[in-house]
Amino acid sequence: MELEVRHLRALCAIADTGSVRKAALQLGMTQPSLTTQLRRIEGAVGGLLFTRGQTGSRPTPLGHTVLLRARPIVAEMAALVTAARNAAVGAGGERLRVGSVGSRVVTGWLRRIHARFPDADITIHIEVSANTLLQLLATNQLDVAFVQETEGFPLAVPPGVERRVLTAREPKFVALAAGHPAAGRPVVKLAELADESWIVDPTADHEWAALCRAFAATGLDPRLIHVRDNTTAADLVASGEAVRPCQPTAEPAPGTVVRPLHGDPLTAELSLAARTCALPLPELDALFTDLEAAYEEAATRSPAYQSWLDARGTALFRG
Repeated sequence: MELEVRHLRALCAIADTGSVRKAALQLGMTQPSLTTQLRRIEGAVGGLLFTRGQTGSRPTPLGHTVLLRARPIVAEMAALVTAARNAAVGAGGERLRVGSVGSRVVTGWLRRIHARFPDADITIHIEVSANTLLQLLATNQLDVAFVQETEGFPLAVPPGVERRVLTAREPKFVALAAGHPAAGRPVVKLAELADESWIVDPTADHEWAALCRAFAATGLDPRLIHVRDNTTAADLVASGEAVRPCQPTAEPAPGTVVRPLHGDPLTAELSLAARTCALPLPELDALFTDLEAAYEEAATRSPAYQSWLDARGTALFRG
């Protein structure tokens, strides 16, 4: 069998969803059909691409190698089809394709963008992975994206993509059950949570590695739970089964609280990314201004974040 783009797209879907069943739904296929196709692909490349277990399907070392080459091909093909369709229909009018990592900032940002460009066709693409958003920018599938870079784990910024820093060092907070012994404290130490299970999203850029590094610095070894579904994660935290790193602007789910971590062991740089010269400078300036305003709005709604800022005499957007 010769590999085709549809085969590479199937591999990417399995890796992104972590499940053959979920990938089949995403691709509009039956699970047995996708399973058969995967076996044929593995036969063509000569090795196992995914391991299957109770936690889902995970890429093998060979799978990671194949995916590394497959993703740019799939992205470029998608860009080619988009460009061709636009040319075929004579696409006119202003269009703005916005991308973002998950954040409470997104709603306020979009509201401002719609108000600023009322006649534009505006779309939004949300991704867990900032690296994926950067690739979408590089292949002309997005015009601008709100991304985050975990401190100590640089993003793979493609050539021709530039970033404008919103805030250089946003702290990660922790979400824990309202009945947790540490929930009543204004600031929580990692050592107080050493015996807890920590929820991480395996698809988030370097979240697992950053958490392990922070614990290693204190001589601790956390138990990690891989959870990709936010509803399940919130329920596990509320029940006291686990704790979870979160953004300081995050709204506590019912039965939970959000608290800063002592010493800010987990931080991230937030920025607005775009292809070089892809947007007129005044338009890019306006989008950045709207992002600042949306971030400030989200920050003022978080008492924990406001207390953190006040304790340091720190203003937003000053590192």
